[in-house]
Amino acid sequence: MVVSAFPRMVVRTSSKHTTVQFVEAKIQGDNVLASAKSTELEKLNWKYGGGNLPAAYLTGVLAGSRALAKGIQKGILDIGLHRISKGARILGALKGAVDAGINIPHGAEILPPDSRVKGEHIAAYAKELSSDPERYKAQFSRYVSRKLDPEDIPSAFEKVKEKIVGSEKKPQKKSDK
Repeated sequence: MVVSAFPRMVVRTSSKHTTVQFVEAKIQGDNVLASAKSTELEKLNWKYGGGNLPAAYLTGVLAGSRALAKGIQKGILDIGLHRISKGARILGALKGAVDAGINIPHGAEILPPDSRVKGEHIAAYAKELSSDPERYKAQFSRYVSRKLDPEDIPSAFEKVKEKIVGSEKKPQKKSDK
């Protein structure tokens, strides 16, 4: 990865946050060219946390848009010590950067489907649990305490994605970076 001459797309996740950086390896140390954190999504009116799949995707789109604005067109995914499983949050971030326009080698079959990226699975589970108020309140306690409806995640996702894509700047011309 380091000798490829392309920036690495470094994705790191925790239970509450996602960070995506486009990093260039230098002898003196790594140089971060563009980055985004899921905490930045709050400024775009994303209130559903930073550790879920929709937030990872949106963070990938945001970082990818910033990378494009700096003329970065290609990259290589750096997952660190994480193991990859189909549809993982790391791959959601990858899909976001690819959808933003960054060329990153990957197999399309490992990316999460659009319905999961939009959070439709969370909304469907919330609807299913709505018939049992105790389980619903226990499962979605963070959302309930913030007066958020988990069934609204797909529509909130679309609004935030539109804000990110709408704020994109024209990319500068740089050859294959």
